[in-house]
Amino acid sequence: MLPVDPKNLSSPLVTLSTMSTIVVVGAGVSGLTCALQLAKQGGNTITVVAKHMPGDYDPEYTSPFAGANVLPMAPEYNRWEGETWPELKRLAETCPEAGIHFQKAVLYRRAQDEAAGFAGPLSDGLFVRNPWYKDLVPDYVDLPASEVPEGMSSASSFTSVCINTAIYLPWLVGQCRARGVVFKRAVLKHISDAAKLSHTGRKPDIIINATGLLSCRLGGVMDKKVMPARGQVVLVRNEATPNMVCTSGTDDGNGDELCYIMQRAAGGGTILGGTYMKGNWDGVPDPNIATRIMKRAVEACPALTGGKGIEALDVIRHAVGLRPYREGGVRIDKENINGTWVVHNYGHGGWGYQGSWGCAFRVQELVDEIKSELKLGSKL
Repeated sequence: MLPVDPKNLSSPLVTLSTMSTIVVVGAGVSGLTCALQLAKQGGNTITVVAKHMPGDYDPEYTSPFAGANVLPMAPEYNRWEGETWPELKRLAETCPEAGIHFQKAVLYRRAQDEAAGFAGPLSDGLFVRNPWYKDLVPDYVDLPASEVPEGMSSASSFTSVCINTAIYLPWLVGQCRARGVVFKRAVLKHISDAAKLSHTGRKPDIIINATGLLSCRLGGVMDKKVMPARGQVVLVRNEATPNMVCTSGTDDGNGDELCYIMQRAAGGGTILGGTYMKGNWDGVPDPNIATRIMKRAVEACPALTGGKGIEALDVIRHAVGLRPYREGGVRIDKENINGTWVVHNYGHGGWGYQGSWGCAFRVQELVDEIKSELKLGSKL
Protein backbone atom coordinates (compact mmCIF):
# COMPACT_ATOMS: atom_id res chain seq x y z
CA MET A 1 0.00 0.00 0.00
CA LEU A 2 1.24 3.48 -0.87
CA PRO A 3 0.60 6.62 1.21
CA VAL A 4 -1.43 9.24 -0.61
CA ASP A 5 -2.23 12.84 0.29
CA PRO A 6 -5.64 12.65 2.05
CA LYS A 7 -6.70 15.93 0.41
CA ASN A 8 -6.68 14.09 -2.89
CA LEU A 9 -8.52 10.94 -1.94
CA SER A 10 -11.48 9.93 0.16
CA SER A 11 -9.31 7.21 1.71
CA PRO A 12 -5.70 7.97 2.73
CA LEU A 13 -4.37 4.71 1.34
CA VAL A 14 -4.85 3.28 -2.15
CA THR A 15 -2.88 0.95 -4.39
CA LEU A 16 -1.74 1.96 -7.83
CA SER A 17 -4.06 -0.68 -9.27
CA THR A 18 -7.08 1.21 -7.89
CA MET A 19 -6.00 4.58 -9.28
CA SER A 20 -7.76 5.75 -12.45
CA THR A 21 -6.07 8.13 -14.86
CA ILE A 22 -8.55 10.70 -16.17
CA VAL A 23 -8.15 13.56 -18.65
CA VAL A 24 -10.83 16.26 -18.59
CA VAL A 25 -10.97 18.20 -21.87
CA GLY A 26 -12.33 21.70 -21.30
CA ALA A 27 -11.85 24.26 -18.51
CA GLY A 28 -15.20 26.02 -18.53
CA VAL A 29 -17.55 25.68 -15.57
CA SER A 30 -18.63 22.18 -16.69
CA GLY A 31 -15.12 20.80 -17.08
CA LEU A 32 -13.83 22.38 -13.87
CA THR A 33 -16.80 21.17 -11.82
CA CYS A 34 -16.39 17.63 -13.18
CA ALA A 35 -12.67 17.69 -12.39
CA LEU A 36 -13.35 18.90 -8.85
CA GLN A 37 -16.08 16.34 -8.20
CA LEU A 38 -13.89 13.49 -9.47
CA ALA A 39 -10.98 14.78 -7.38
CA LYS A 40 -13.20 14.91 -4.29
CA GLN A 41 -14.29 11.35 -4.96
CA GLY A 42 -10.73 10.09 -4.64
CA GLY A 43 -8.88 7.33 -6.45
CA ASN A 44 -8.38 9.45 -9.56
CA THR A 45 -5.33 11.08 -11.10
CA ILE A 46 -6.71 13.99 -13.10
CA THR A 47 -5.36 16.27 -15.82
CA VAL A 48 -7.43 19.16 -17.18
CA VAL A 49 -6.51 19.98 -20.78
CA ALA A 50 -7.98 23.02 -22.52
CA LYS A 51 -7.45 25.63 -25.20
CA HIS A 52 -8.79 28.33 -22.88
CA MET A 53 -8.36 28.69 -19.13
CA PRO A 54 -9.87 31.01 -16.50
CA GLY A 55 -8.47 34.48 -17.13
CA ASP A 56 -8.92 34.16 -20.91
CA TYR A 57 -11.62 36.07 -22.78
CA ASP A 58 -12.71 34.55 -26.07
CA PRO A 59 -16.31 34.29 -27.36
CA GLU A 60 -15.89 30.51 -27.78
CA TYR A 61 -14.91 30.24 -24.10
CA THR A 62 -18.36 30.94 -22.76
CA SER A 63 -18.03 30.63 -18.99
CA PRO A 64 -16.41 34.03 -18.18
CA PHE A 65 -19.21 35.91 -19.95
CA ALA A 66 -22.11 34.30 -18.08
CA GLY A 67 -24.15 36.36 -15.61
CA ALA A 68 -24.15 33.93 -13.84
CA ASN A 69 -27.19 32.99 -11.81
CA VAL A 70 -29.87 30.43 -11.04
CA LEU A 71 -33.09 30.88 -13.01
CA PRO A 72 -34.39 27.31 -13.57
CA MET A 73 -35.21 26.68 -17.22
CA ALA A 74 -36.39 23.06 -17.35
CA PRO A 75 -40.14 22.62 -18.01
CA GLU A 76 -40.35 19.96 -15.27
CA TYR A 77 -38.13 18.63 -12.51
CA ASN A 78 -34.59 18.26 -13.80
CA ARG A 79 -31.86 16.66 -11.73
CA TRP A 80 -29.17 18.84 -13.28
CA GLU A 81 -30.71 22.02 -11.89
CA GLY A 82 -32.34 20.32 -8.92
CA GLU A 83 -29.07 18.88 -7.62
CA THR A 84 -27.00 21.99 -8.36
CA TRP A 85 -29.04 24.48 -6.34
CA PRO A 86 -28.21 22.95 -2.91
CA GLU A 87 -24.47 23.10 -3.68
CA LEU A 88 -24.55 26.72 -4.88
CA LYS A 89 -26.71 27.63 -1.88
CA ARG A 90 -24.18 25.98 0.44
CA LEU A 91 -21.30 27.88 -1.16
CA ALA A 92 -23.17 31.20 -0.85
CA GLU A 93 -23.77 30.51 2.84
CA THR A 94 -20.39 29.12 3.86
CA CYS A 95 -17.73 29.97 1.28
CA PRO A 96 -17.43 33.72 0.54
CA GLU A 97 -14.17 33.15 -1.35
CA ALA A 98 -16.16 31.36 -4.08
CA GLY A 99 -17.74 34.67 -5.18
CA ILE A 100 -21.43 33.72 -4.85
CA HIS A 101 -24.10 35.75 -3.09
CA PHE A 102 -27.84 35.55 -2.61
CA GLN A 103 -30.01 37.87 -4.66
CA LYS A 104 -33.76 38.13 -4.99
CA ALA A 105 -34.92 37.23 -8.51
CA VAL A 106 -37.98 38.98 -9.94
CA LEU A 107 -39.56 37.56 -13.10
CA TYR A 108 -41.85 39.70 -15.23
CA ARG A 109 -44.16 38.03 -17.75
CA ARG A 110 -45.24 40.07 -20.77
CA ALA A 111 -48.94 39.79 -21.53
CA GLN A 112 -48.37 38.60 -25.11
CA ASP A 113 -45.83 35.97 -24.03
CA GLU A 114 -48.15 34.55 -21.40
CA ALA A 115 -51.09 34.55 -23.83
CA ALA A 116 -48.96 32.53 -26.26
CA GLY A 117 -48.02 30.04 -23.56
CA PHE A 118 -44.38 31.16 -23.66
CA ALA A 119 -44.02 29.36 -26.98
CA GLY A 120 -41.65 31.85 -28.60
CA PRO A 121 -37.93 31.47 -29.36
CA LEU A 122 -37.00 32.37 -25.78
CA SER A 123 -39.48 29.94 -24.24
CA ASP A 124 -38.50 27.62 -21.41
CA GLY A 125 -39.84 26.61 -18.03
CA LEU A 126 -38.70 29.72 -16.19
CA PHE A 127 -41.78 31.87 -16.70
CA VAL A 128 -44.62 29.33 -16.43
CA ARG A 129 -47.11 29.72 -13.63
CA ASN A 130 -46.82 27.33 -10.68
CA PRO A 131 -43.41 25.99 -11.80
CA TRP A 132 -41.81 22.85 -10.40
CA TYR A 133 -38.90 24.83 -8.97
CA LYS A 134 -41.13 26.81 -6.57
CA ASP A 135 -40.54 23.94 -4.13
CA LEU A 136 -36.77 24.02 -4.74
CA VAL A 137 -35.78 27.67 -4.30
CA PRO A 138 -36.63 29.67 -1.15
CA ASP A 139 -39.40 32.24 -0.86
CA TYR A 140 -41.17 31.69 -4.20
CA VAL A 141 -44.21 34.00 -4.39
CA ASP A 142 -46.47 35.53 -7.02
CA LEU A 143 -46.39 39.31 -6.70
CA PRO A 144 -49.57 41.37 -6.26
CA ALA A 145 -50.93 43.33 -9.21
CA SER A 146 -49.78 46.56 -7.57
CA GLU A 147 -46.16 45.46 -8.09
CA VAL A 148 -46.57 44.43 -11.74
CA PRO A 149 -45.37 47.10 -14.20
CA GLU A 150 -47.45 48.29 -17.14
CA GLY A 151 -47.19 45.91 -20.10
CA MET A 152 -46.60 42.91 -17.87
CA SER A 153 -49.37 40.48 -17.01
CA SER A 154 -47.84 38.99 -13.88
CA ALA A 155 -44.66 38.67 -11.84
CA SER A 156 -43.05 36.27 -9.38
CA SER A 157 -40.03 36.36 -7.13
CA PHE A 158 -37.78 33.99 -5.21
CA THR A 159 -34.34 33.84 -3.60
CA SER A 160 -31.59 33.02 -6.09
CA VAL A 161 -27.83 33.48 -6.31
CA CYS A 162 -25.57 35.49 -8.59
CA ILE A 163 -22.02 34.31 -9.29
CA ASN A 164 -19.00 36.49 -9.98
CA THR A 165 -17.44 34.34 -12.69
CA ALA A 166 -14.11 36.17 -12.41
CA ILE A 167 -13.84 34.79 -8.86
CA TYR A 168 -15.70 31.47 -9.11
CA LEU A 169 -13.78 29.99 -12.05
CA PRO A 170 -10.36 30.60 -10.44
CA TRP A 171 -11.80 29.29 -7.16
CA LEU A 172 -12.72 26.03 -8.92
CA VAL A 173 -9.17 25.85 -10.29
CA GLY A 174 -7.77 26.41 -6.79
CA GLN A 175 -9.97 23.69 -5.31
CA CYS A 176 -8.83 21.31 -8.05
CA ARG A 177 -5.16 22.18 -7.53
CA ALA A 178 -5.49 21.58 -3.79
CA ARG A 179 -6.55 18.04 -4.64
CA GLY A 180 -3.70 17.35 -7.05
CA VAL A 181 -5.35 18.15 -10.39
CA VAL A 182 -2.84 19.26 -13.04
CA PHE A 183 -3.71 21.83 -15.75
CA LYS A 184 -2.26 21.87 -19.28
CA ARG A 185 -2.99 24.00 -22.33
CA ALA A 186 -3.50 22.23 -25.64
CA VAL A 187 -5.58 22.47 -28.80
CA LEU A 188 -7.12 19.14 -29.78
CA LYS A 189 -8.17 18.21 -33.29
CA HIS A 190 -9.65 14.87 -32.19
CA ILE A 191 -10.96 13.74 -28.81
CA SER A 192 -8.50 10.84 -28.95
CA ASP A 193 -5.61 13.35 -28.84
CA ALA A 194 -6.36 13.52 -25.10
CA ALA A 195 -5.08 9.95 -24.76
CA LYS A 196 -1.53 11.36 -24.96
CA LEU A 197 -2.00 14.34 -22.64
CA SER A 198 -2.16 12.99 -19.09
CA HIS A 199 0.54 14.58 -16.95
CA THR A 200 1.41 11.07 -15.73
CA GLY A 201 2.59 10.02 -19.17
CA ARG A 202 0.15 7.13 -19.02
CA LYS A 203 -2.76 6.56 -21.36
CA PRO A 204 -5.89 7.67 -19.50
CA ASP A 205 -8.49 5.14 -18.52
CA ILE A 206 -11.23 7.71 -19.11
CA ILE A 207 -11.57 11.01 -21.01
CA ILE A 208 -14.20 13.58 -20.04
CA ASN A 209 -15.40 15.64 -23.00
CA ALA A 210 -16.48 19.02 -21.63
CA THR A 211 -15.61 21.03 -24.73
CA GLY A 212 -18.93 22.87 -24.92
CA LEU A 213 -19.51 24.66 -28.20
CA LEU A 214 -16.37 23.19 -29.78
CA SER A 215 -17.94 19.72 -29.63
CA CYS A 216 -19.43 20.56 -33.03
CA ARG A 217 -15.92 20.76 -34.52
CA LEU A 218 -13.95 18.24 -32.47
CA GLY A 219 -12.92 15.11 -34.36
CA GLY A 220 -14.50 11.94 -32.97
CA VAL A 221 -17.49 13.97 -31.75
CA MET A 222 -18.55 16.41 -34.51
CA ASP A 223 -22.00 16.87 -33.01
CA LYS A 224 -24.10 18.65 -35.63
CA LYS A 225 -26.81 19.33 -33.05
CA VAL A 226 -24.49 21.81 -31.32
CA MET A 227 -24.56 25.47 -32.32
CA PRO A 228 -23.89 28.84 -30.70
CA ALA A 229 -26.60 30.81 -28.97
CA ARG A 230 -25.02 34.24 -29.13
CA GLY A 231 -25.28 36.23 -25.90
CA GLN A 232 -24.40 39.91 -25.86
CA VAL A 233 -24.15 41.77 -22.55
CA VAL A 234 -22.96 45.05 -21.08
CA LEU A 235 -21.02 45.02 -17.80
CA VAL A 236 -21.35 48.27 -15.82
CA ARG A 237 -20.17 49.65 -12.49
CA ASN A 238 -23.61 51.06 -11.65
CA GLU A 239 -25.46 49.42 -8.78
CA ALA A 240 -29.05 50.23 -8.05
CA THR A 241 -31.20 47.35 -6.97
CA PRO A 242 -30.95 44.36 -4.66
CA ASN A 243 -33.07 42.45 -7.17
CA MET A 244 -32.13 40.34 -10.15
CA VAL A 245 -34.64 41.26 -12.87
CA CYS A 246 -35.62 39.20 -15.92
CA THR A 247 -38.43 39.66 -18.44
CA SER A 248 -40.01 37.03 -20.69
CA GLY A 249 -39.27 39.05 -23.83
CA THR A 250 -38.91 42.54 -25.25
CA ASP A 251 -40.86 44.83 -27.52
CA ASP A 252 -37.83 45.64 -29.69
CA GLY A 253 -35.16 43.49 -31.32
CA ASN A 254 -35.93 40.48 -33.51
CA GLY A 255 -37.63 38.20 -31.02
CA ASP A 256 -34.34 36.83 -29.70
CA GLU A 257 -33.64 39.55 -27.14
CA LEU A 258 -34.68 39.90 -23.53
CA CYS A 259 -34.00 42.13 -20.57
CA TYR A 260 -32.12 40.98 -17.50
CA ILE A 261 -30.16 42.76 -14.80
CA MET A 262 -28.03 41.07 -12.14
CA GLN A 263 -25.38 42.29 -9.75
CA ARG A 264 -22.36 40.01 -9.45
CA ALA A 265 -20.98 39.21 -6.02
CA ALA A 266 -17.94 40.86 -4.46
CA GLY A 267 -17.70 44.01 -6.58
CA GLY A 268 -18.09 42.18 -9.87
CA GLY A 269 -20.27 44.87 -11.44
CA THR A 270 -23.77 44.62 -12.85
CA ILE A 271 -24.59 42.55 -15.92
CA LEU A 272 -27.13 44.01 -18.37
CA GLY A 273 -28.48 41.67 -21.01
CA GLY A 274 -29.12 40.34 -23.41
CA THR A 275 -29.62 38.16 -26.48
CA TYR A 276 -30.16 34.47 -27.31
CA MET A 277 -29.36 34.21 -31.01
CA LYS A 278 -29.20 30.59 -32.11
CA GLY A 279 -26.76 29.79 -34.91
CA ASN A 280 -25.01 33.17 -34.72
CA TRP A 281 -21.20 32.90 -34.52
CA ASP A 282 -20.48 36.65 -34.43
CA GLY A 283 -18.24 37.34 -31.45
CA VAL A 284 -18.11 41.12 -31.92
CA PRO A 285 -20.51 43.27 -29.85
CA ASP A 286 -23.15 45.00 -31.98
CA PRO A 287 -23.48 48.68 -30.95
CA ASN A 288 -27.16 48.82 -31.89
CA ILE A 289 -27.94 45.81 -29.73
CA ALA A 290 -25.84 47.32 -26.93
CA THR A 291 -27.92 50.49 -27.06
CA ARG A 292 -31.16 48.50 -26.86
CA ILE A 293 -29.81 46.49 -23.92
CA MET A 294 -28.88 49.63 -22.00
CA LYS A 295 -32.15 51.43 -22.77
CA ARG A 296 -34.20 48.45 -21.61
CA ALA A 297 -32.15 48.20 -18.42
CA VAL A 298 -32.58 51.84 -17.37
CA GLU A 299 -36.28 51.71 -18.21
CA ALA A 300 -36.72 48.60 -16.06
CA CYS A 301 -34.53 50.04 -13.30
CA PRO A 302 -34.27 53.88 -13.50
CA ALA A 303 -32.21 53.92 -10.28
CA LEU A 304 -29.28 52.45 -12.22
CA THR A 305 -28.50 55.96 -13.44
CA GLY A 306 -30.61 58.06 -11.09
CA GLY A 307 -33.04 58.72 -13.92
CA LYS A 308 -30.32 60.20 -16.15
CA GLY A 309 -30.58 57.65 -18.98
CA ILE A 310 -27.99 55.40 -20.58
CA GLU A 311 -25.42 58.20 -20.83
CA ALA A 312 -24.88 57.85 -17.08
CA LEU A 313 -24.05 54.14 -17.29
CA ASP A 314 -20.42 53.53 -16.32
CA VAL A 315 -19.49 50.77 -18.78
CA ILE A 316 -16.71 48.35 -17.90
CA ARG A 317 -16.98 46.44 -21.19
CA HIS A 318 -19.27 45.20 -23.91
CA ALA A 319 -18.99 41.46 -24.42
CA VAL A 320 -20.28 38.51 -26.44
CA GLY A 321 -20.26 34.90 -25.34
CA LEU A 322 -21.37 31.99 -27.52
CA ARG A 323 -23.48 29.66 -25.42
CA PRO A 324 -23.12 25.93 -26.27
CA TYR A 325 -26.71 25.23 -27.34
CA ARG A 326 -27.63 21.68 -28.39
CA GLU A 327 -30.87 20.66 -30.11
CA GLY A 328 -32.51 18.02 -27.97
CA GLY A 329 -30.69 19.09 -24.82
CA VAL A 330 -27.48 18.32 -23.01
CA ARG A 331 -25.50 15.19 -23.87
CA ILE A 332 -24.26 13.23 -20.85
CA ASP A 333 -23.33 9.68 -21.78
CA LYS A 334 -20.38 7.33 -22.27
CA GLU A 335 -18.85 6.10 -25.51
CA ASN A 336 -15.81 4.03 -26.42
CA ILE A 337 -13.75 5.93 -29.00
CA ASN A 338 -10.61 4.32 -30.44
CA GLY A 339 -10.29 2.00 -27.45
CA THR A 340 -10.71 4.63 -24.70
CA TRP A 341 -13.84 5.40 -22.75
CA VAL A 342 -15.14 8.94 -23.19
CA VAL A 343 -17.78 10.53 -20.97
CA HIS A 344 -19.53 13.41 -22.75
CA ASN A 345 -20.88 16.42 -20.86
CA TYR A 346 -21.75 19.27 -23.23
CA GLY A 347 -24.63 21.19 -24.79
CA HIS A 348 -25.84 23.15 -21.77
CA GLY A 349 -26.98 26.27 -23.62
CA GLY A 350 -27.53 29.05 -21.10
CA TRP A 351 -27.76 26.94 -17.94
CA GLY A 352 -24.17 25.71 -17.54
CA TYR A 353 -23.62 27.16 -14.06
CA GLN A 354 -27.03 26.34 -12.64
CA GLY A 355 -26.73 22.72 -13.83
CA SER A 356 -23.00 22.26 -13.27
CA TRP A 357 -23.01 20.19 -10.09
CA GLY A 358 -25.94 17.98 -11.07
CA CYS A 359 -24.23 17.18 -14.36
CA ALA A 360 -20.93 16.51 -12.57
CA PHE A 361 -22.67 14.04 -10.26
CA ARG A 362 -23.95 12.17 -13.32
CA VAL A 363 -20.47 12.21 -14.87
CA GLN A 364 -19.15 10.67 -11.66
CA GLU A 365 -21.78 7.91 -11.90
CA LEU A 366 -20.72 7.13 -15.48
CA VAL A 367 -17.05 7.13 -14.47
CA ASP A 368 -17.86 4.67 -11.69
CA GLU A 369 -19.68 2.44 -14.17
CA ILE A 370 -16.67 2.44 -16.48
CA LYS A 371 -14.32 1.70 -13.58
CA SER A 372 -16.43 -1.31 -12.67
CA GLU A 373 -16.39 -2.54 -16.27
CA LEU A 374 -12.63 -2.07 -16.57
CA LYS A 375 -12.05 -3.87 -13.28
CA LEU A 376 -14.28 -6.75 -14.36
CA GLY A 377 -12.47 -6.93 -17.70
CA SER A 378 -9.09 -7.18 -15.99
CA LYS A 379 -10.22 -10.32 -14.15
CA LEU A 380 -11.40 -12.18 -17.26
